[in-house]
Amino acid sequence: MSIHDKILYIFRFRNGDTREFLLRFDESNLDLLPHNGKEPPQWADLSLYSCPVCPLDPADHRYCPTAAHLGWILDEIQNYNSFDEVTVEVIDAVRSYIKDTSLQDGLGSLMGIVMATGGCPILKPLRPMVRFHLPFATLEEMEFRMVSMYLFAQYLRQQHGDTCDWTLEGLKDIYKKVNDVNRSFSHRVSLASNSEAAKNAIIILDCFAKTVPKSIENMMKDFRTTFAPVLDA
Repeated sequence: MSIHDKILYIFRFRNGDTREFLLRFDESNLDLLPHNGKEPPQWADLSLYSCPVCPLDPADHRYCPTAAHLGWILDEIQNYNSFDEVTVEVIDAVRSYIKDTSLQDGLGSLMGIVMATGGCPILKPLRPMVRFHLPFATLEEMEFRMVSMYLFAQYLRQQHGDTCDWTLEGLKDIYKKVNDVNRSFSHRVSLASNSEAAKNAIIILDCFAKTVPKSIENMMKDFRTTFAPVLDA
């Protein structure tokens, strides 16, 4: 079994309730596999709700792939509040992580994986980070993983003779589009679901996406100090 086969999120509420969310992936490309044969919710219908930047044609795609994957998760948590205290355990094939936190914080971690692997063309560039998923990462850890992912991709492009972006301008563009999707998707969730926790979880993800284009230069300055021993060598 590979670390990329599945990730299990377990939410344990203070009242004794437990909710489990098992995400299974196609190991070859990290596509998120359908949870079950249940029909996606109405709000997943692409002809009724779609992000302005969505490139998918409703004639070819009946449902928003991300909404279709999130439907059952939102159903499971719709009767809980954003700030309900939970113990979240995340288990993959190699290790587990545990954190006492709020429902919206734990849900943001879970939804981030779903949105990156669920089939949205705009969010697909974030998918490599799922392979090296770090639940409950700090802002600094997320920034490092994000920049490292992008620069490693440029190295791979260079090895294949493709044009490369070492200025990180492309990364800024990626996150501007991610911001557009998060904003639109948050609005869709608020219209279609009673789950305040789900909406707030997306807002948390969006806050990070908004800061990326503005903070990249500061990140690199901070990292230069950290990497001084390697740079001097």
